[in-house]
Order: sequence, then C-alpha cells, then structure tokens
Amino acid sequence: MNTWLLLPSGPQSAAHNMAVDEALLAAMPRCQQPVLRFYGWTEPAATFGYFQKYEEVARRTPLRPLVRRPTGGGIVPHDADWTYSLAFPAGHFWHELAAVESYRRVHEWIQAAFARLQVATDLAPNPRHTAPGACFEGYEKSDVLWHARKIAGAAQRRNKLGLLIQGSVQPPSAALLRADWEHAMCQAARESWQVDWRKFTTNAIFTAQVETLADGKYSRPEHNQKR
Repeated sequence: MNTWLLLPSGPQSAAHNMAVDEALLAAMPRCQQPVLRFYGWTEPAATFGYFQKYEEVARRTPLRPLVRRPTGGGIVPHDADWTYSLAFPAGHFWHELAAVESYRRVHEWIQAAFARLQVATDLAPNPRHTAPGACFEGYEKSDVLWHARKIAGAAQRRNKLGLLIQGSVQPPSAALLRADWEHAMCQAARESWQVDWRKFTTNAIFTAQVETLADGKYSRPEHNQKR
C-alpha cells in the first residue's frame, strides 16, 4: 500500500486557501508523502492564474475578492464549487509526469470518482476555447465534461520542491453530496494506486507559514495586482 495523506480543511478565506496550498508544496521535502486536500470558501471569491493580468481578470468577473493562485490557468469562480488540491514530493511518479499527463491523470481520477456515484462523464478529446482566460468557459483537452459541459478543471505548478495541483469541480447535480464525492475520490485512489489514506497533521511550523503567506502575500494588493 502507498501511504497518502488527507487534509479536509473545510471553508476558509481565499487568501488562507491559497496560503495552505503553497505551504503544502513547500512542505513536500520534509513530508515526502502525497497530500490530498479538500476545502471550501467562507464567501464567494475568484482565483486566477499566476501569470494573468489583474485588470483583465477584474473586468471579467464580479466576484470578490480576487486572489492570484500559485499555479497557472485561468479565472475560477468559487461560489458553489468543490475545491481540492494535491501535492506530490519531487521524485514521486506524479512529479515525473509531463504536465499534460498529470493533467489527464487527475481528471481520470475525478471521472472514476463520479462513476462510483453513477454519474457518467467524458474527458475532452480536444480544447474548445470561447472566452480567453476564463477556466469554465470552454475547456482544455482532458477536462472533465458532463453533457458536453466542463465540470472540472485544474492548474499546476511543478518545481524542485514537488508538484502542486489545484482543481475545481462544478457539481453536475444538486442531488449529489460533496461528502459522497470526497469519499469516492479516496476510494478510487485506493483502487487505482493502492493508496492507504492517513490524516495529515499540521504542526506549529506549518501553521505559522500559512499565516505568514495569507497575511503577507495572498491578502496583499502587491501580490494580487502585481501584473
């Protein structure tokens, strides 16, 4: 069995959520185990890709606050989505995948989880772009589709510390419960990669880093509006 760690964070502010994800990536050299985090939002917000221009993003969405992610990608609305992140240490087989392969693999995982809930989905065979820079308007290759509509996308950051994937799922039906989907995600990983799930335990160092990043970076205009 492969031991992976699970972190159910619950709802947090946009700045705090981005801070936790960056702290998870920074923790990979010490942790040396993959971490799956499920989290929500205390208020409607939007995150946008690290390389996007703030003024363009601000014109495209009415959601506030707007927070620049540590990963790439486009604008993601966080008002009713199911959000997750994954962190893998350097040297892990996910870290060694090409970006297109890790993108496809995480969406195959989500597809398998929905299948356990009797929801049939497809992976987009080719991209279809409508509004540049908006994650859920159109889709990229390997995004998760339900009735030809994109319901899951992700963004990545890969460096010498490891791999961070941030993903958003727009639930296809109000009848589905997020808790059931999260359970299905864990079960699908157990079946596909023999994952043995253990709880991710935070410590004082991790908590302090999160607070520093949330207050000193992700809540600051200097970061969010730097482009």
